[in-house]
Amino acid sequence: MVHQENASSDVASFQKFDSWRKITSNSSNDYGGSDCCLWDGVVCNDADQVIGLDLSQSFIRGTIDSNSTLFNLVHLQMLNLSMNDFAKSRIPSEIGCLQNLRSLDLSSSSFSGQIPSEIVHLVHLSSLHLSWNTLKLESPSLETLVQNLTRLEELHLAGIDISSSVPSFLANLSLLRSIHLEDCQLRDEFPVTLFQLPQLKFVSMAKNPKLVGSLHAFHSNTILEHLDLGSTGFSGSIPGSLSNMTQLSHLNLGQNQLTGLVPSLENLSKLIFLDLSDNHFKNEKLPDWLSKLSKLNELRLDRMSIHDEIPLSLANLTILSIISITDNYIFDHIQTSFMNLTQLSVIDFGRNQFYGQISRSFSNFKNLQYLGLDHNNFSGRADLDTFLGLNKLETLYLSYNKISFFATNNYTNGTLPKLKNLGLSSCNLKEFPGFLRFQNKMVGLFLYENKIRGLVPKWIWNNSLETLHLIGLSNNFITGFHGYPKFLPWFHLQSFEMSYNQLQGQLPVSSSTAIVYDVSNNNLTGEIPLSMCEAKSLQVLDLSSNYMTGTIPTCLGNLSNSLLFLSLKRNNFHGPIRITFSHGSPLKRIDLSENRFTGRIQKSLAKCTKLEFLSLGDNFLEDVFPFWLGILAELRVLILRSNRLYGGIQGPMRISSQYFHKLRIIDLSNNRLNGQLPDEFFQTWNGIKSANLGKSSAMGFDIPFNQLVPFDYPYSMTITDKGVKRDFQKVLNIFTSIDLSCNNFEGKIPQSLQDLHGLESLNLSNNHLIGRILPSLQNLKNLESLDLSRNKLSGEIPQQLSLLGFLEIFNVSFNNLDGRIPQGKQFDTFDNSSYKGNPRLCGQPLSKSCQSVKTSSTTSNQSESLMPSDWMVIFLGVGSGFIIGIVIGNLLYATCLFERFMLRKDICIRPLSNTNMNQRLSNRYRN
Repeated sequence: MVHQENASSDVASFQKFDSWRKITSNSSNDYGGSDCCLWDGVVCNDADQVIGLDLSQSFIRGTIDSNSTLFNLVHLQMLNLSMNDFAKSRIPSEIGCLQNLRSLDLSSSSFSGQIPSEIVHLVHLSSLHLSWNTLKLESPSLETLVQNLTRLEELHLAGIDISSSVPSFLANLSLLRSIHLEDCQLRDEFPVTLFQLPQLKFVSMAKNPKLVGSLHAFHSNTILEHLDLGSTGFSGSIPGSLSNMTQLSHLNLGQNQLTGLVPSLENLSKLIFLDLSDNHFKNEKLPDWLSKLSKLNELRLDRMSIHDEIPLSLANLTILSIISITDNYIFDHIQTSFMNLTQLSVIDFGRNQFYGQISRSFSNFKNLQYLGLDHNNFSGRADLDTFLGLNKLETLYLSYNKISFFATNNYTNGTLPKLKNLGLSSCNLKEFPGFLRFQNKMVGLFLYENKIRGLVPKWIWNNSLETLHLIGLSNNFITGFHGYPKFLPWFHLQSFEMSYNQLQGQLPVSSSTAIVYDVSNNNLTGEIPLSMCEAKSLQVLDLSSNYMTGTIPTCLGNLSNSLLFLSLKRNNFHGPIRITFSHGSPLKRIDLSENRFTGRIQKSLAKCTKLEFLSLGDNFLEDVFPFWLGILAELRVLILRSNRLYGGIQGPMRISSQYFHKLRIIDLSNNRLNGQLPDEFFQTWNGIKSANLGKSSAMGFDIPFNQLVPFDYPYSMTITDKGVKRDFQKVLNIFTSIDLSCNNFEGKIPQSLQDLHGLESLNLSNNHLIGRILPSLQNLKNLESLDLSRNKLSGEIPQQLSLLGFLEIFNVSFNNLDGRIPQGKQFDTFDNSSYKGNPRLCGQPLSKSCQSVKTSSTTSNQSESLMPSDWMVIFLGVGSGFIIGIVIGNLLYATCLFERFMLRKDICIRPLSNTNMNQRLSNRYRN
């Protein structure tokens, strides 16, 4: 049938095939003369017919042939092949031949592909377990399956891609006792009548975020023992009748959209597990009835907006093993009575407002495996001595408090717990803690934002070579490594985070297992080594803000099947961008700005269908406007400023209404683009057409290494905002900006701009725009910055613009405007500089009164609007002859253009400070 893997050395790994071999070895052939009913895992009836076969956990590896003798066992009622390895093979359709099956268990056995339709013919099935395989259930559908298998008592399909609604027919399966559909991509409304099934004891619909529904009244005769709706889309309030479910031992309603008040659950006296995390409840205090749940073993109340102290009655939960109340507003010191809960193995109080010193009484928790006190207001000195004797302790997170961590150098290998995860970020460390030399089982080490100086000690490279997955040393003053390695030595390293240090020399090459490699904001030099391309699992590569040189290795294109984040910003890379991106690349952010790249924009970028952020600004790229980027359906940020882009921006946008439809930020400033700004160019930008009324958040993505350490990577960018060139370390998803300044655009301001109601910043300055300022710009109610300076606009400033209540920056200087300046509201805050170079304007804040305005002479108008370079031409013409003046003037003008586009890329922008919007601190990891 299949072949068996080599025997394990683990004594506990019982292998059923041993008895088969012993019996058949005394036979004349493999099976003849032996009684298979005596084999382990084989069950026979009185007629010696095989009716049961249990080969679970038998180290089976391989595939099941369609002609296997297994399918000749027509009397088989029970088949269990769970927890083996069938090498991603399909479930044979011949399984339908076993029509007497009552129980089929193929769970956790590495089957893949479509579940065979023949399975619906197994009409006698009462137990179907296919969970945790990479299977799909499309044909048959879930509805077809349950309509045929009406005798089902157990339906376990967790982890299977079902991608459908939960059929209401399930509520007709009156014998159903257990249903497990966790992580099945279920959607639509959940049939609540399912809860009324008379035999139902176990329900798990967890990790189906598109599955919606609400909790209705529960009858007092329900026998439900396990209810798991965690990470779904359930909403509404929790009915008080939930307290009728007195048999309930496991209740998970975490990570939903539930609202209202949590009713008293004190009648649930058998409750062992309770999770109410991540909802929108109105309870601001820890409920009193918690102390009545005396059998509670695990309690999770994370992110519930609790503003409270820890009640003394919590000490009544004497068998509590796990408590997690992270991300709340609990303002308290840890009570002495809490220290009596000595059965605790997990304590997670992270991200609250606990204060006081970290008590030495934590040494009482002899069963403690996980202690999370990070991101609080603990103060004073914290000693490693506190945790001596906690031999089971594996995870210790003390990061981001107001403590100074202290450890002597007197420890030996036998006196310390063997930690797997250690977080001492922002703990006033000035050197690597010496006790780390004895830690050889480390998985994650996080020492961010300390004051560690000098070289990383050599013994760091020797520790935990086999186990270390995550190392974070960002925001220190580390200059390098003792015994500087060419290759990082850890065999299974997934994340190497050394940003914001003072590293010098060349890049240490990541291991082939690396997922995150971030050495940004250091002093690294040299080229990108070719061996970096061997990290085929790399998702984040950030080498930005160093002094690296050379060209980009073309082999980086080999990583485009895994990369999500690529940043080479602010280095000295040069030459063409020769990375070839693969079709369907998962890349979400690419930032190659502020280098010396030349040539054209790589057209294979169009294959990065998930790209959200693209910045190629501040290079020497010479190309037409890449209108073809408009097909990228997820593109939100496009920065191409300060290059040598030329020509118009017309393209096939007229054909498709989907071009740039999610774009929110675009910067094309400081290029050579010309022609008119076509109306249709802005008509497809649906991402800016409506004001974002939702909750603001930083654009970026998460990398789920494990449940303990969420790695999030926010997007950052450099743009000119409100007249100041700024580095944004985070980009809010509600921010919108258009910067087309410092080009050669002509014609009128496009009428379609009036439809971009969500726009916050618009800069069209330093172009050749003519005509009037559109009164309809009053529709841009969210506009905070409007710069139309240094164009050829004429007419009056529309009075309607005074309705823009959020306008902070307004600049129409150096145009041909006339008439009265609007008064009132925001216009009372703008000074003379907003109107400079428009001699026919009058009214506040200018000193020129509108009543005394006379028609100015042509000479006066011309003289006030002349630029310094124009005066130079006139002066040379008068002093040295008209022809010579023109020749030299033209040379000066050409030199000015050369400087603008070749040497000083921001020459046409007013001199501005380069301001960091945030401190140069990495807050990616919350350990």
